[in-house]
Amino acid sequence: MLDYVLAGLDPHVFTALIATSLIGSFIAVSVGIGGGVLVLTVMASILPPAALIPVHGVIQFGSNIFRAALLARHTHWRPVVGFCIGSAIGAVVGGQLVINLNPAVVQIAIGAFVIYSVVTNPPAWLTRFPVVTGGISSFLTMFFGATGVFVANFVKLLNLSRQSHVATHATFMTAQHFLKTVVFGVLGFEFYPWIGFIAAMIVAGFLGTILGRMVLIKLRDDRFKRALDIVLVFLAIRLIWMGLAQISG
Repeated sequence: MLDYVLAGLDPHVFTALIATSLIGSFIAVSVGIGGGVLVLTVMASILPPAALIPVHGVIQFGSNIFRAALLARHTHWRPVVGFCIGSAIGAVVGGQLVINLNPAVVQIAIGAFVIYSVVTNPPAWLTRFPVVTGGISSFLTMFFGATGVFVANFVKLLNLSRQSHVATHATFMTAQHFLKTVVFGVLGFEFYPWIGFIAAMIVAGFLGTILGRMVLIKLRDDRFKRALDIVLVFLAIRLIWMGLAQISG
């Protein structure tokens, strides 16, 4: 049973990933963004590239659906349908291309996308249209995994309260990760060997969400976000270095 949950990972590595899932969900709720990217960048250094995006997608679906349910009364529902329609289109289109990517290219692309997400924002005009935002972000998530920072810029323009921002963002990401998981399943990815590991990561995410909700209103996050950005950039640089080493080696 334990071997099934570990999914072939060293117990110490598994423990570190569980802790990362808890911390990532805590960050996502208390700060509003960044948790999924943190989990992705750590997982990308450990998991096989071919399994990284599908497994991360299921874990993030579990984390976000719990977060969305916990804060459902604060959700701004008006743009949700349009976002979901765009996400469905983007996931299907992206799924047709993602199966042909070199694993090293995936690592380099994820690292570059994380840095891009930290240092810049998508065009303002793009974030005003939920269908377009859903389509582009869902297309990108098939390759890069964590597009929550991209989606957050759309949510930010809705001028919501802090709790509504987190709730609405979690609803968007729940839909997007669900659609991504369905597409990877249709493409033939076998989730079964990873189910035990995924379940453990989701449970850790649940705990992180509960803890994060306790400080959602009280936390002053300007310095924390800056520190998180620095950590993410260093992790992203490591991913790019690993990918380049595979290509050159």
